[in-house]
Amino acid sequence: GDRMWHFAVSVFLVELYGNSLLLTAVYGLVVAGSVLLLGALIGDWVDKNSRLKVAQTSLVVQNVSVILCGVILMVIFLFKTQLLTLYHGWLLTMCYILVITIANIANLASTATAITIQRDWIVVVAGEDRSKLADMNATIRRIDQLTNILAPMAVGQIMTFGSPMIGCGFISCWNLMSMCVEYLLLWKVYQKTPTLALKSSKVEESELKQLNVKKESDVKPAEGVQLVVEKDAGGAEPRRDKEAGCAARIAEPFITFRDGWVAYYNQPVFLAGMGLAFLYMTVLGFDCITTGYAYTQGLSGSVLSLLMGASAVTGIMGTVAFTWLRRRCGLVRTGLVSGAAQFACLILCAISVFMPGSPLDLTVSPFADIGARLFESKPLPTIASPGEKLEMAFATGMPSLLNGSAPGDGDPELSPEPVPLISVSLLFAGVIAARVGLWSFDLTVTQLLQENVMESERGIINGVQNSMNYLLDLLHFIMVILAPNPEAFGLLVLISVSFVAMGHIMYFRFAQKTLGTQLFACCTPDPKAVSDSSPSADTSTV
Repeated sequence: GDRMWHFAVSVFLVELYGNSLLLTAVYGLVVAGSVLLLGALIGDWVDKNSRLKVAQTSLVVQNVSVILCGVILMVIFLFKTQLLTLYHGWLLTMCYILVITIANIANLASTATAITIQRDWIVVVAGEDRSKLADMNATIRRIDQLTNILAPMAVGQIMTFGSPMIGCGFISCWNLMSMCVEYLLLWKVYQKTPTLALKSSKVEESELKQLNVKKESDVKPAEGVQLVVEKDAGGAEPRRDKEAGCAARIAEPFITFRDGWVAYYNQPVFLAGMGLAFLYMTVLGFDCITTGYAYTQGLSGSVLSLLMGASAVTGIMGTVAFTWLRRRCGLVRTGLVSGAAQFACLILCAISVFMPGSPLDLTVSPFADIGARLFESKPLPTIASPGEKLEMAFATGMPSLLNGSAPGDGDPELSPEPVPLISVSLLFAGVIAARVGLWSFDLTVTQLLQENVMESERGIINGVQNSMNYLLDLLHFIMVILAPNPEAFGLLVLISVSFVAMGHIMYFRFAQKTLGTQLFACCTPDPKAVSDSSPSADTSTV
């Protein structure tokens, strides 16, 4: 249900606003900004409450919000004409605002669910068996990859052969049923795993052996700043409560935000988390940006769907590679191998920028299009064909790219000349092949966070990690907004590859600090490589 909604909400907003991407862009910015600002607070709430309460509350809020959005969207689709005439259209505008607000609440609840289930419950269920934890992580990621394919297909077929209103109703009904099933399953897992009822609120030894075994505050208080959850032991929180002042209560979320980010910085796996976040600063993925660029280079929708399927297959291969590499080389070295594999594949993308068919033109300013829009120095580019290409432009969200490779820009009667496919073929070959290393690396960092962040800090640390991911993702969208013309896409590719390289350099530094001289001893099949190297990790602060 969550994957269906994530796919459908953007389509619904485009349909509502007359095939304009304005509402979709606003929704994207609101979602990214909310997680960026509230990620630490959500994680702190996860830490402060019992596991069952957090899981059930976030599950109910998420699904109820989606159901409400579906109902409101159905009403808008049914009575849009009447709503336009009431109060000069302001009532319809308020409906748009209400939909985006509730959808944002659903996304925040989904973030809380992901943190508590994928970063906390799974660690407790696995116990001290790291191999079991790795297998469970890989299985969850495979399910995620499959739902990313099947959910859009299901909703797309319903909206194609039915209508957007029928699609809203289907998603609302599906979320209602799935909420009941998921609620029951969570209760059963909680009952079968008694240790889930035990949640540490003080600095204690985690369920798994930590990367840094001397992390207790009474032993090495300088190693990191303790979180708000830990302040009960230090006495700071009772003092703040005794103040009972309005100013202190207002300042509480800001203090939590600050302490969460400081604690994230002081984690021994900080560089590994930053390395993962830097991978979000890229246009080398199957989002609307890369899809729109592919259309301008002559790829059809059917070819793109096949490429997306191939990408999902290689992503699943990455989860298989993760479990195999971890058994052979250990967890930390798996990240090194995965990162090297991903970067090697992305070299093809960098080469594609200079191959025949690439629209890269350094004589054209990357900001030419944005300058024309802001200062109206020249008319905006027009769509070459009023038929199929117009629909394509709305679907991809990049109408300004459609004439980018056409030599006859000035004459709308001329159709674009065929573009050589060598460049775009190399680009997508690199993107698809890199998914193996990408998902293996993602699973590596995920397990490092699970194993090496203490139980009482898991929520807030993973909340800040989500905020970092959204921050870099937001920066990549801003980068595209500033340079949207196709001649600049090659530069965006090179920038993306550079950020991926910087991310893996950060991870290499983390691995070097953790394993020391054993960094390249890749033949060691010890699954407890992180713990075995703790003396090296203890001597370094991240």
